[in-house]
Amino acid sequence: MSQTITSTVDATIPSAMMETPPPEISHLDRVAYLFGYPIAHSLSPLFHGTIFRSLNLNYLQFLYETQTLKDCIELTKDPKFLGASVTMPFKVAIIPYLDQLTPEGAAIGAINTIYHRTSPSGEKILCGTNTDCIGVREAILQNASAATISNIKGSAGMVIGGGGTCRAAVYALKKFLGCETVYMVNRDKSECDAVIAECSSNGFGDNLLYIESVEQAKSLAAPTVIISAIPDFTPISDDERRARGIITEFLEKEGEKGVILEMCYHPSPDTQIAALATKAGWQVVGGVEAMINQGLEQDKVWLGVELEQLPVKEVRTVVLEKLANDRAKHASS
Repeated sequence: MSQTITSTVDATIPSAMMETPPPEISHLDRVAYLFGYPIAHSLSPLFHGTIFRSLNLNYLQFLYETQTLKDCIELTKDPKFLGASVTMPFKVAIIPYLDQLTPEGAAIGAINTIYHRTSPSGEKILCGTNTDCIGVREAILQNASAATISNIKGSAGMVIGGGGTCRAAVYALKKFLGCETVYMVNRDKSECDAVIAECSSNGFGDNLLYIESVEQAKSLAAPTVIISAIPDFTPISDDERRARGIITEFLEKEGEKGVILEMCYHPSPDTQIAALATKAGWQVVGGVEAMINQGLEQDKVWLGVELEQLPVKEVRTVVLEKLANDRAKHASS
């Protein structure tokens, strides 16, 4: 996927915000980064730092908060560069700078992980993949009931939202979990139209259906698995109330209930949609599960190890404790 990178964003940013100084890395053997803006509250350095420390590696991950992509690319040329997590606004814009994409990265059209590999000719090449789809898949497979998992293949799935995460969610539902149909629910139809068009052009857009009304939802079978990829908010506009009504209709359908992955977990996983789902009898899986699993996949790629070699329990404990502390502070403020 070819994207044109312009400087229009950079021109609007104060210079102090643009010039993120490279960190001091002389004391480290290898270094990883998180590229994006804004990222000040990211758990990524804590997550990967915990893994590096547990494995006795003299590595660290640094936040590199910028909206100047070329500065990020320069950092990848350092011999100590291990890899980088990539978030907004660079997930699509970074693609033209990469030499090779994994099938997942190419199909989804968004990259959240970059790393070096050696080409058949012996050259060092910069590669990209998307581990968000792995995070979604594993969050469902590791937490949903056996009965729900057995019912997913060939059933309907549903994605709430229209942003970048939705492409990875659709990919996971279609390619990994085997959903026959995926309902799209969002306040903005044009966003979902764009997601459907991109998924279709990349080979996994069959039977993606934007749901326009509660009446339409009433005529459809209930989904087995739902992925909610929107912030927590109270619907105010007509379009927001319409979308929330559609979600409620699907959640409250009679019959066997499935699983919903609520991707919004910060500052609290106790979202309005999670509450609606719980009340209707659905199993709710927190988005932190997807975050942990996509991060573990990043470390597998960077370190060249298998999951069994990573300190999964330790990093999970550290992340959950940090989120619990953050929630307590948020509740008391």
